[in-house]
Amino acid sequence: MPLPIIAQVVFKGIHTVPFALPVLKTIPWLILLYLLKLYFGGIGGAVAHSLAQRGAQIILLSHHAPSDPFLVDYIEDLRASTNNELIYAEQVDLSSLHSIRLFATKWVDNAPPRRLDMVILCADTMTPRYGIKALTQDKLETAWGINYLANFHLLSILSPALRAQPADRDVRIIFGTCSSYIGGDLKSLKDTREPLPKGFEYGTSKLATMVFAEAFQKHLDAYERPDKQSNNARVVLVDPGFTRTPGMRRWLTMGSLWGLLGYLIVWPFWWLILKSPEQGAQTFLYATMEADLGRGVGGRFLKECKEIDFLRKEVRDEEVAKKLWGFSEKQIEALEKEGAVKRALAKKEKEEREKKIAEKEKDVDGGEKTSPTNGKSGKVTGSRRSRKAG
Repeated sequence: MPLPIIAQVVFKGIHTVPFALPVLKTIPWLILLYLLKLYFGGIGGAVAHSLAQRGAQIILLSHHAPSDPFLVDYIEDLRASTNNELIYAEQVDLSSLHSIRLFATKWVDNAPPRRLDMVILCADTMTPRYGIKALTQDKLETAWGINYLANFHLLSILSPALRAQPADRDVRIIFGTCSSYIGGDLKSLKDTREPLPKGFEYGTSKLATMVFAEAFQKHLDAYERPDKQSNNARVVLVDPGFTRTPGMRRWLTMGSLWGLLGYLIVWPFWWLILKSPEQGAQTFLYATMEADLGRGVGGRFLKECKEIDFLRKEVRDEEVAKKLWGFSEKQIEALEKEGAVKRALAKKEKEEREKKIAEKEKDVDGGEKTSPTNGKSGKVTGSRRSRKAG
């Protein structure tokens, strides 16, 4: 009970209460982490919440299984807070090309084609300056594997589903990007597990994403529909600006404890100059609902809810897009072949282990049924009294 504990602290000292000091030392850090979580939310969550409030049917892509208790709680909370039951989740791990193929192929193979009004691509990751380098399941650098190659692979497979939508439907593919693309360097790409030039990994992944977005719009425009109608799918690129997201926090702290300390000291300053996730989501919402973006040409670039021009000429360069597209296809093909071989070997090893276990269990069961005297199975002859006497 709290009263006896409080009395013991007052009259005998806090040191007499077991684990009191460690708990008191831990509580402030837990409160700090909770406040940081509130302060730095993701733009994707803010976009999903705003669209759900407006009654949209949403399918969230998560690397967690739909039965994961944390994901279930998140979906239930989102449904309750928005009064919208049309919110679901499907599993796809953007760090795995195989997982992306399984999800996208399942979606495309559905007959009749599933309704698909919009695809919003705002997954993003970066390795800070002093952070530990992370790799995808295919052993790729995460900035390249998740920020770019995952989007390329997903849309390459979903392309038939996008083109199969009725002509009167306004279909949009929205890419999230940022001003880091200005410092990208596509000329230094290497056909290795770490294709990005050193020091320009994040910016190059964003530049590649924007080049692919423009090329994908041309890919959609080149398709001749069976009903002879014009293309109804349009690509929109969105720069939300400087926003308080987990990625921004990693960038500001540079992945170090000293960086985190410096960030906490000037925390009010960041609060003043950085947008909240809800504010950063406004350009995404503008891209989803502005009627003018559903007419005319696609491939527009938005920032602060206004259309702006690209600051890198490579974004609209067809030759650069052609080379990048071919480079990406070859890389995915090689990685998927390697992954298929590994899965086949792992499956074979698993089957061999299960076979050996089954044989051992069979030998044990056979030994229990075998007579220790003559090695033959069956009941020991003789009456119970004679066996006791023996």
